[in-house]
Amino acid sequence: MHGFVLVRSLFVGAVMYTTALIHPLQGGMVVNAALGLALALAIVLAETRLRDAAVTSLLGGLLGFGVGLWIARAISSGRFWADTGKPLVKFMHTLIIIVLPYLGLVMGARKGEWLEPAKFVSLFRDARPQRRYRILDTSVIIDGRIAEVVETGFLDGTLVVPQFVLKELQFVADSSDALKRNRGRRGLDVLNRIQKMAGVEVVISDVDFPHIKEVDLKLIELARTMLGKIVTNDFNLN
Repeated sequence: MHGFVLVRSLFVGAVMYTTALIHPLQGGMVVNAALGLALALAIVLAETRLRDAAVTSLLGGLLGFGVGLWIARAISSGRFWADTGKPLVKFMHTLIIIVLPYLGLVMGARKGEWLEPAKFVSLFRDARPQRRYRILDTSVIIDGRIAEVVETGFLDGTLVVPQFVLKELQFVADSSDALKRNRGRRGLDVLNRIQKMAGVEVVISDVDFPHIKEVDLKLIELARTMLGKIVTNDFNLN
Protein backbone atom coordinates (compact mmCIF):
# COMPACT_ATOMS: atom_id res chain seq x y z
CA MET A 1 0.00 0.00 0.00
CA HIS A 2 2.80 2.43 0.95
CA GLY A 3 4.57 1.54 -2.28
CA PHE A 4 1.55 2.62 -4.34
CA VAL A 5 1.35 5.93 -2.45
CA LEU A 6 5.05 6.59 -3.12
CA VAL A 7 4.75 5.77 -6.83
CA ARG A 8 1.69 8.00 -7.19
CA SER A 9 3.40 10.84 -5.38
CA LEU A 10 6.40 10.58 -7.67
CA PHE A 11 4.10 10.51 -10.70
CA VAL A 12 2.25 13.64 -9.56
CA GLY A 13 5.55 15.39 -8.91
CA ALA A 14 6.91 14.41 -12.32
CA VAL A 15 3.80 15.70 -14.13
CA MET A 16 3.88 18.98 -12.20
CA TYR A 17 7.59 19.47 -12.90
CA THR A 18 7.17 18.71 -16.61
CA THR A 19 4.21 21.07 -16.96
CA ALA A 20 5.98 23.87 -15.08
CA LEU A 21 9.11 23.35 -17.22
CA ILE A 22 7.37 23.32 -20.61
CA HIS A 23 4.84 26.10 -19.86
CA PRO A 24 1.89 24.96 -22.01
CA LEU A 25 -0.22 27.87 -20.66
CA GLN A 26 0.46 31.60 -20.79
CA GLY A 27 1.28 32.48 -17.21
CA GLY A 28 3.75 31.88 -14.50
CA MET A 29 5.22 28.69 -13.13
CA VAL A 30 2.50 28.46 -10.48
CA VAL A 31 -0.30 28.39 -13.08
CA ASN A 32 1.37 25.66 -15.11
CA ALA A 33 2.24 23.67 -12.00
CA ALA A 34 -1.41 23.87 -10.93
CA LEU A 35 -2.40 22.54 -14.37
CA GLY A 36 0.04 19.66 -13.97
CA LEU A 37 -1.33 18.90 -10.51
CA ALA A 38 -4.91 18.83 -11.83
CA LEU A 39 -3.96 16.54 -14.70
CA ALA A 40 -1.95 14.21 -12.46
CA LEU A 41 -4.78 13.96 -9.90
CA ALA A 42 -7.29 13.23 -12.67
CA ILE A 43 -5.06 10.44 -14.03
CA VAL A 44 -4.53 8.96 -10.54
CA LEU A 45 -8.29 9.05 -9.94
CA ALA A 46 -8.90 7.25 -13.25
CA GLU A 47 -6.24 4.69 -12.33
CA THR A 48 -7.89 3.92 -8.98
CA ARG A 49 -11.25 3.47 -10.70
CA LEU A 50 -9.77 1.18 -13.36
CA ARG A 51 -7.99 -0.95 -10.78
CA ASP A 52 -11.18 -2.87 -9.95
CA ALA A 53 -12.36 -3.13 -13.55
CA ALA A 54 -12.44 -6.52 -15.27
CA VAL A 55 -9.72 -7.26 -17.81
CA THR A 56 -12.35 -7.93 -20.46
CA SER A 57 -13.88 -4.49 -19.84
CA LEU A 58 -10.48 -2.85 -20.25
CA LEU A 59 -9.79 -4.74 -23.47
CA GLY A 60 -13.28 -3.95 -24.74
CA GLY A 61 -12.79 -0.27 -23.95
CA LEU A 62 -9.45 -0.17 -25.78
CA LEU A 63 -10.86 -1.94 -28.80
CA GLY A 64 -13.93 0.30 -28.83
CA PHE A 65 -11.76 3.41 -28.53
CA GLY A 66 -9.57 2.25 -31.40
CA VAL A 67 -12.55 1.50 -33.64
CA GLY A 68 -14.16 4.85 -32.80
CA LEU A 69 -10.91 6.69 -33.54
CA TRP A 70 -10.53 4.84 -36.85
CA ILE A 71 -14.10 5.72 -37.90
CA ALA A 72 -13.55 9.37 -36.91
CA ARG A 73 -10.37 9.50 -38.99
CA ALA A 74 -12.13 7.92 -41.95
CA ILE A 75 -14.92 10.50 -41.76
CA SER A 76 -12.38 13.32 -41.44
CA SER A 77 -10.50 12.04 -44.49
CA GLY A 78 -13.73 12.02 -46.47
CA ARG A 79 -14.50 15.69 -45.83
CA PHE A 80 -11.99 16.95 -48.43
CA TRP A 81 -14.81 18.81 -50.17
CA ALA A 82 -15.70 20.87 -47.09
CA ASP A 83 -14.37 24.36 -46.42
CA THR A 84 -12.09 23.79 -43.42
CA GLY A 85 -11.87 27.52 -42.82
CA LYS A 86 -15.46 27.76 -41.64
CA PRO A 87 -15.94 27.62 -37.84
CA LEU A 88 -18.90 25.24 -38.22
CA VAL A 89 -16.78 22.75 -40.18
CA LYS A 90 -13.99 22.95 -37.59
CA PHE A 91 -16.52 22.44 -34.82
CA MET A 92 -18.03 19.37 -36.51
CA HIS A 93 -14.56 17.95 -37.14
CA THR A 94 -13.59 18.38 -33.49
CA LEU A 95 -16.91 16.96 -32.32
CA ILE A 96 -16.46 13.84 -34.46
CA ILE A 97 -12.93 13.26 -33.12
CA ILE A 98 -14.16 13.56 -29.53
CA VAL A 99 -17.55 11.86 -29.68
CA LEU A 100 -16.82 8.71 -31.71
CA PRO A 101 -13.80 7.50 -29.67
CA TYR A 102 -15.74 8.26 -26.48
CA LEU A 103 -18.75 6.23 -27.62
CA GLY A 104 -16.44 3.41 -28.69
CA LEU A 105 -14.68 3.46 -25.32
CA VAL A 106 -17.92 3.38 -23.31
CA MET A 107 -19.68 0.76 -25.44
CA GLY A 108 -16.56 -1.41 -25.62
CA ALA A 109 -16.14 -1.35 -21.85
CA ARG A 110 -19.80 -2.24 -21.28
CA LYS A 111 -19.75 -5.11 -23.76
CA GLY A 112 -16.29 -6.31 -22.80
CA GLU A 113 -17.74 -9.45 -21.23
CA TRP A 114 -18.31 -10.80 -24.74
CA LEU A 115 -14.54 -11.11 -25.10
CA GLU A 116 -14.66 -14.05 -22.69
CA PRO A 117 -13.99 -17.24 -24.74
CA ALA A 118 -17.22 -18.98 -23.72
CA LYS A 119 -19.45 -16.02 -24.60
CA PHE A 120 -17.50 -15.23 -27.75
CA VAL A 121 -18.00 -18.78 -29.04
CA SER A 122 -21.72 -18.60 -28.16
CA LEU A 123 -22.13 -15.80 -30.72
CA PHE A 124 -21.63 -18.35 -33.49
CA ARG A 125 -23.91 -21.02 -32.04
CA ASP A 126 -27.53 -21.58 -32.86
CA ALA A 127 -29.51 -19.45 -30.40
CA ARG A 128 -32.53 -21.71 -30.61
CA PRO A 129 -33.00 -24.11 -27.69
CA GLN A 130 -31.43 -27.49 -28.39
CA ARG A 131 -33.78 -30.47 -28.46
CA ARG A 132 -32.97 -33.49 -26.33
CA TYR A 133 -33.55 -36.83 -28.00
CA ARG A 134 -34.19 -40.04 -26.05
CA ILE A 135 -34.03 -43.03 -28.37
CA LEU A 136 -36.08 -46.03 -27.23
CA ASP A 137 -34.91 -49.54 -28.06
CA THR A 138 -37.02 -52.69 -28.38
CA SER A 139 -36.20 -54.08 -24.93
CA VAL A 140 -37.30 -51.01 -23.01
CA ILE A 141 -40.56 -50.79 -24.95
CA ILE A 142 -41.39 -54.46 -24.38
CA ASP A 143 -40.48 -54.12 -20.69
CA GLY A 144 -43.34 -51.64 -20.31
CA ARG A 145 -42.09 -49.69 -17.30
CA ILE A 146 -40.97 -46.87 -19.59
CA ALA A 147 -44.62 -45.75 -19.81
CA GLU A 148 -44.76 -45.02 -16.07
CA VAL A 149 -41.39 -43.26 -16.18
CA VAL A 150 -42.55 -41.02 -19.04
CA GLU A 151 -45.88 -40.37 -17.35
CA THR A 152 -44.17 -39.04 -14.21
CA GLY A 153 -42.22 -36.55 -16.33
CA PHE A 154 -38.88 -37.95 -15.19
CA LEU A 155 -37.73 -38.58 -18.77
CA ASP A 156 -37.50 -35.21 -20.49
CA GLY A 157 -36.95 -34.42 -24.15
CA THR A 158 -38.30 -35.89 -27.36
CA LEU A 159 -38.83 -39.65 -27.46
CA VAL A 160 -37.55 -41.18 -30.68
CA VAL A 161 -38.71 -44.59 -31.92
CA PRO A 162 -36.65 -45.71 -34.95
CA GLN A 163 -38.46 -47.43 -37.78
CA PHE A 164 -36.15 -50.44 -37.53
CA VAL A 165 -37.14 -50.84 -33.86
CA LEU A 166 -40.80 -50.80 -34.85
CA LYS A 167 -40.10 -53.49 -37.44
CA GLU A 168 -38.35 -55.61 -34.84
CA LEU A 169 -41.25 -55.06 -32.44
CA GLN A 170 -43.76 -56.06 -35.11
CA PHE A 171 -41.69 -59.13 -35.94
CA VAL A 172 -41.83 -60.21 -32.29
CA ALA A 173 -45.58 -59.52 -32.15
CA ASP A 174 -46.13 -61.75 -35.21
CA SER A 175 -44.01 -64.59 -33.82
CA SER A 176 -45.39 -68.14 -33.76
CA ASP A 177 -44.18 -68.45 -30.19
CA ALA A 178 -47.05 -67.40 -27.89
CA LEU A 179 -44.71 -65.93 -25.26
CA LYS A 180 -42.83 -63.80 -27.78
CA ARG A 181 -46.08 -62.80 -29.46
CA ASN A 182 -47.56 -61.57 -26.18
CA ARG A 183 -44.41 -59.61 -25.36
CA GLY A 184 -44.39 -57.97 -28.78
CA ARG A 185 -48.05 -56.99 -28.58
CA ARG A 186 -47.55 -55.60 -25.09
CA GLY A 187 -44.71 -53.49 -26.45
CA LEU A 188 -46.96 -52.09 -29.18
CA ASP A 189 -49.62 -51.31 -26.58
CA VAL A 190 -47.07 -49.53 -24.41
CA LEU A 191 -45.88 -47.47 -27.36
CA ASN A 192 -49.47 -46.59 -28.26
CA ARG A 193 -50.07 -45.51 -24.65
CA ILE A 194 -47.02 -43.25 -24.65
CA GLN A 195 -48.07 -41.61 -27.91
CA LYS A 196 -51.44 -40.68 -26.38
CA MET A 197 -49.92 -39.03 -23.29
CA ALA A 198 -50.42 -35.27 -23.09
CA GLY A 199 -47.29 -33.17 -23.28
CA VAL A 200 -45.14 -36.03 -24.54
CA GLU A 201 -43.53 -35.68 -27.97
CA VAL A 202 -42.93 -38.97 -29.77
CA VAL A 203 -41.12 -39.03 -33.11
CA ILE A 204 -40.97 -42.03 -35.44
CA SER A 205 -37.58 -41.78 -37.15
CA ASP A 206 -37.17 -43.05 -40.71
CA VAL A 207 -33.39 -42.82 -40.53
CA ASP A 208 -31.82 -46.17 -41.31
CA PHE A 209 -28.35 -47.51 -41.90
CA PRO A 210 -28.62 -50.25 -44.56
CA HIS A 211 -24.92 -51.11 -44.32
CA ILE A 212 -25.38 -52.03 -40.64
CA LYS A 213 -27.22 -55.27 -39.92
CA GLU A 214 -27.44 -55.39 -36.11
CA VAL A 215 -30.20 -53.32 -34.51
CA ASP A 216 -28.00 -52.38 -31.54
CA LEU A 217 -25.34 -50.92 -33.81
CA LYS A 218 -28.03 -49.05 -35.74
CA LEU A 219 -29.22 -47.52 -32.46
CA ILE A 220 -25.71 -46.40 -31.56
CA GLU A 221 -25.20 -44.84 -34.98
CA LEU A 222 -28.57 -43.07 -34.77
CA ALA A 223 -27.69 -41.71 -31.32
CA ARG A 224 -24.43 -40.33 -32.71
CA THR A 225 -26.23 -38.74 -35.64
CA MET A 226 -28.96 -37.11 -33.53
CA LEU A 227 -26.69 -36.36 -30.54
CA GLY A 228 -29.25 -38.23 -28.45
CA LYS A 229 -29.20 -40.83 -25.69
CA ILE A 230 -30.37 -44.43 -25.91
CA VAL A 231 -32.90 -45.60 -23.33
CA THR A 232 -32.47 -49.32 -22.81
CA ASN A 233 -32.42 -52.05 -20.18
CA ASP A 234 -30.36 -54.35 -22.38
CA PHE A 235 -27.13 -55.07 -20.49
CA ASN A 236 -24.98 -55.64 -23.59
CA LEU A 237 -26.25 -52.52 -25.38
CA ASN A 238 -25.73 -50.46 -22.23
